[in-house]
Amino acid sequence: MKEPNTTPVKKASVYVIIINSLQILCAAAAAAYILFGPKNADAEPVEIAAVLVLFAIVTLGAVLDIIEAAATFRMHYTVQGLTQTVQYVEELNKALRAQRHDFRNHLQVISGLVELEEYDDALKYIRDLNGDIRTMGQSLKTSSPAVNALIMVKTEEARQKNILLKADVIGLNNDMPLPEWELCRVLSNLIDNAMDALSHTRHGTIQVIMEEENGQFKVTVGNNGPQIPKKMQDAIFEAGFSGKGKGRGMGLYIVRQVFTSRGGSLEVTSDEEWTSFHGSIPLEPLSPDPQP
Repeated sequence: MKEPNTTPVKKASVYVIIINSLQILCAAAAAAYILFGPKNADAEPVEIAAVLVLFAIVTLGAVLDIIEAAATFRMHYTVQGLTQTVQYVEELNKALRAQRHDFRNHLQVISGLVELEEYDDALKYIRDLNGDIRTMGQSLKTSSPAVNALIMVKTEEARQKNILLKADVIGLNNDMPLPEWELCRVLSNLIDNAMDALSHTRHGTIQVIMEEENGQFKVTVGNNGPQIPKKMQDAIFEAGFSGKGKGRGMGLYIVRQVFTSRGGSLEVTSDEEWTSFHGSIPLEPLSPDPQP
């Protein structure tokens, strides 16, 4: 599935927000000058009312445009996440269909080896096949097809980079506090960052854990890559911070925003042996502040 190009929509939304914000500032400055400038200190009430009405009309129109542009920007973000999720599900579906198609062939090979009394070769074949089946089974750990697909795709991507990706799901029910597409975006960003960190590490390992504990939905993604210096552990969550080149550095910022916007948090711990990103969200919505 080809991902739709929503970049022009994103840019247009940003431009609309900037231009209309400037329009409001200019209108406010013009109104202030007309009303309070040295040549207009004795302006008539009718003139003042006319200026205020014009300023209100300009400001209202600009504010409405900004609201619509912000909604469009959020829609762009959602469309990207949904498109990526559909791609993960399609990959999972292809893999499942391929395994179903190959299953009969595998049985025939094993049967032939047994008939030829090539028991050692048959055992080796079964062990290799069992490894593939366990890899697929690892990606079917949640009730969410999209998350399962993501785990499968990232497990295979990691394997191609000689990285072992392990995923564990502990005590999760169906009521996760994140939409599927947004949880996929969180996991995808954290796993991609872990694979980047392991690009120069032999025997790289990534551990993904999703669990419910003490009323919290928790996501932990760890790796055995290089230690993140303490002085950088806050900066890595800032928008645009990246050592990977221009146009990068938004992943951890976006992930932290997902958690904090729901009353949760995203933190990092790192030493010479292991680096982990710990995200948590309350399973129950935040209660409103009590009225005095």
